[in-house]
Amino acid sequence: MANLNDTDRDLHFFRWRLAVLVGLVLICFFVLFVRFFWLQVVRHDKFASQAEENRISIVPIVPNRGLIMDRNGVLLARNYSAYTLEITPSKIRGKLDDVINELAEIVTIKSRDRKRFKKLYEESKRFESILIRSRLTDEEVARFIVQRYRFPGVDIQARLFRQYPMGSAASHVIGYIGRMSQKDIENLTEEDEANYRGTNYIGKEGVEKSHERELHGITGYEEMEVSAGGRAIRTLSHSAPVPGNNLYLSIDIELQKVVEEAFGNRRGALVAIQPETGEVLAYVSTPTYDPNLFVEGIDQQSWDELNNSPDHPLINRPLRGAYPPGSTYKPFMALAALELGKRTPESAISDPGYFYFGNHRFRDDKVGGHGIVDMYKSIVHSCDTYYYILANDMGVNMMHDFMKKFGFGQLTGIDLAHERKGLLPSTEWKRTAFKTPEQQKWYAGETISLGIGQGYNSFTPMQLAYATAMLANGGKTRKPHLVHALENSVTREKVAVVAESREVALKPENVEVIKRAMVGVTKEGTSARIFGRAGYESAGKTGTSQVIGMKQNEKYVASRIAEKHRDHALYIAFAPVDKPTIAIALIVENGGFGATSAAPIAKKALDYHLLGKRPDKNERAYVPEVPAETEEEDDEDIEEDVVPAVGREEELSPVVPEESGSANGRKKNNSGNNGLAQ
Repeated sequence: MANLNDTDRDLHFFRWRLAVLVGLVLICFFVLFVRFFWLQVVRHDKFASQAEENRISIVPIVPNRGLIMDRNGVLLARNYSAYTLEITPSKIRGKLDDVINELAEIVTIKSRDRKRFKKLYEESKRFESILIRSRLTDEEVARFIVQRYRFPGVDIQARLFRQYPMGSAASHVIGYIGRMSQKDIENLTEEDEANYRGTNYIGKEGVEKSHERELHGITGYEEMEVSAGGRAIRTLSHSAPVPGNNLYLSIDIELQKVVEEAFGNRRGALVAIQPETGEVLAYVSTPTYDPNLFVEGIDQQSWDELNNSPDHPLINRPLRGAYPPGSTYKPFMALAALELGKRTPESAISDPGYFYFGNHRFRDDKVGGHGIVDMYKSIVHSCDTYYYILANDMGVNMMHDFMKKFGFGQLTGIDLAHERKGLLPSTEWKRTAFKTPEQQKWYAGETISLGIGQGYNSFTPMQLAYATAMLANGGKTRKPHLVHALENSVTREKVAVVAESREVALKPENVEVIKRAMVGVTKEGTSARIFGRAGYESAGKTGTSQVIGMKQNEKYVASRIAEKHRDHALYIAFAPVDKPTIAIALIVENGGFGATSAAPIAKKALDYHLLGKRPDKNERAYVPEVPAETEEEDDEDIEEDVVPAVGREEELSPVVPEESGSANGRKKNNSGNNGLAQ
């Protein structure tokens, strides 16, 4: 009986355990079913899409970059075809490094080529071809073709490369392209990221950068079916790329070359603007550089030569150089006086050769003074005393508010990157620019030197040219711009670029007074010897701005001063006077007198633009001699607008931090770089 009970109990426990086991199995199957349902039904679309993406890959096709031409259709930037050696990693048999070493026995592969390949390999997909060598010679192509059977996955491709056929001419305008860096990629918008897939090059400087979107075009693609190992099997679809637009610049490259040759080996900048349209006709920054050096990555030696040069050829002077305008500021001061009712054309002063403010003496450029000086004579003979008195009567804020309308100390908005604002001083500016109450205070003596374009005044050549264009056109002009027209590279349809109009309300009779006085500069004033027989009527104004401060009553003798500390030479001009088609502003760094260094360059530019006259090839670029140790103003035949050297007195000119310079009559540039932005 006991055995029967034990058997029943064992059978009961067996059935119980079996039921539990069956339950667990059913639960497991249920969990699996739920999971399968989740993956196969609920998440079906997502995983189907991922599977399709693994099977299909999009291979970008980079568009041809648009061309850049001058206003007359002369090529400034073009594309040319060259052979490249490329590797598709997914097709390589064996180790990649071994294949590269074997290739190096056939074609030249430098260490920089290997580094570039490694970087591109890490960033690309295995089925995409990666460049290992660019611009193969015909001999290298022939050598590889013979050995091609040994290198599956290695092939020669014909690619387009960028070239700047004019070399260093207009290099700061055109700029250059270079390989895309991580920073370039990070700066792309979400919209641009897709369009730049597969792109290795991007605009780095000049219009190549500022008009990158127009030049780049629209990237095409090939839809490729690939194996699980990443090998391409077949092409499923194809979308052709759209080439970038061609740019017609407003620059006249022949005028540009005339000016660059006129500068010779001197440092400086020139901007020529068409007053009515705002188009930039010439944009010169010297020294220049060859943009072709940067396309494939500049070599270390060339980079060191450019980067360490004391002449700073990489600095875009018209846009980044900020200089005191010197006496080129005087026509604008005179116009402000007329418009604001501070002077009439007939208002005159007696100039003894200096102006006393308190116990401080501000010297005129001419010993003994200019005698009786009205507004016309103040511009023609560049009388400093006239503008010392005028600046004192107007005050810094009145000058600021009027000059701001002409773009001084403001961004012009030209279609180039990294424009510098310059400095147009005011009491408000000084309160925000300095830290201590003593520094923030505006001293009345600081106002005096502003009238002759010195002190805190610091403007770019672009701003000076823009203001001159506005004056030439009676207060009306358009935003300065470098692109004349856009051309569709497929349809060849051209669309002209029209910039926004800008206007300063000026009385025509006041503008006429200033124009006639500036004509007088070229006929009987400081630039008469240069423009006396020009063959056309132009308006101009010379300027000489000082780089370093000098002690009270200390004479400026160039031969005793280091070249980089000598005065800058400036000139502004426009012509023909009745209906100006060109307005010019230029500076020759450390060039001395505006009449002897800057005016001849402006003359050559106007000669070419108005008369089609080119300088004689045998004519040597003018290099001013170092003046002898005599006072130039004693020579009545050399009446020049040199800014006087005045002493520094604490009540007139408090300590100025490095970024601002001093305002003691001679511009003190503490950067040691002649007003240039690094």
